Amino acid sequence: MTDAKDLVADIEAVEEKLAEAKRSIMRRFIGQEEVVDLTLTALLCGGHALLVGLPGLGKTRLVSTLGTVMGLADNRVQFTPDLMPSDILGSEVLDMDDSGKRAFRFVPGPIFCQLLMADEINRASPRTQSALLQAMQEKMVTVAGEDRPLDAPFHVLATQNPIEQEGTYPLPEAQLDRFLLQIDVTYPDRATERDILLATTGAEEAAVHAVFNADELVRAQALLRQMPVGDSVLEAVLDLVRACRPDDASADAHVKEVVAWGPGPRAAQALMLSVRARAMLQGRLAPSVSDVAALALPVLRHRMALNFAAKARGDSLSDLITAIVERALPQERVA
Repeated sequence: MTDAKDLVADIEAVEEKLAEAKRSIMRRFIGQEEVVDLTLTALLCGGHALLVGLPGLGKTRLVSTLGTVMGLADNRVQFTPDLMPSDILGSEVLDMDDSGKRAFRFVPGPIFCQLLMADEINRASPRTQSALLQAMQEKMVTVAGEDRPLDAPFHVLATQNPIEQEGTYPLPEAQLDRFLLQIDVTYPDRATERDILLATTGAEEAAVHAVFNADELVRAQALLRQMPVGDSVLEAVLDLVRACRPDDASADAHVKEVVAWGPGPRAAQALMLSVRARAMLQGRLAPSVSDVAALALPVLRHRMALNFAAKARGDSLSDLITAIVERALPQERVA
């Protein structure tokens, strides 16, 4: 067990490197600090993230920059309706050596990396989407009856276009639940867009450098799980998640009326890890109830759904989660 003083020193050292990594990333992904923080949160927790935003908002640029700064071997797969599972996982081919002997040889697919960008993941068929399920959860793939472990760390950052749904296959709930966070990428404000134009349309663009390497990220992920969490934060996580379940006694009448299904224990696990990462990114040694409130939307909005009547009325799931946070975690608890 790590000594308390050593733990504090280790956490502070990681916090310094994270601050440097964030500065480097934001030289190329300008202005969207919350998006950068949430993406780094997913990596620190050892999880995956779903980036939802319109085309041209820099999602691909963010992922490629993350690969460089975090020192991860990255690959990109453009998901299309004709993409097959073997195009992602790899396949066996019949090969012949110099002596003329034939044998099957495994050719690894692009999933054998440390940071996989699954671009427009909902454009692939369910058969291909399901090829990611085992990889995202168990960090291995099974091809031709043989289990093949993936590199450590392994992260999937998937993108989705929220408006163009023709010819897409919505992700099943089981796969959505594998994503630690859903990160909404929105339009930049005017000042940020001005900075983007000046930084990206000149003769040269800002360069980034590696701040972490794969081993250092793995150690940071292990250190994150040693960060202490107070009882008040633990109770806040439980109160919030259970208040979102329509069949739970703590849910109010409105939740019971409009929510079809609520978040499971994996959502609570995601919150417990994410609040630690947020504290670490902000240079703190322990999370607070305010971290739980701040991360409610990215953790919960893809893990619960409104029923048909609520959707027909045009109810907003994000507004509902915000209201639940205000009820379950009143201001005096967050402060």
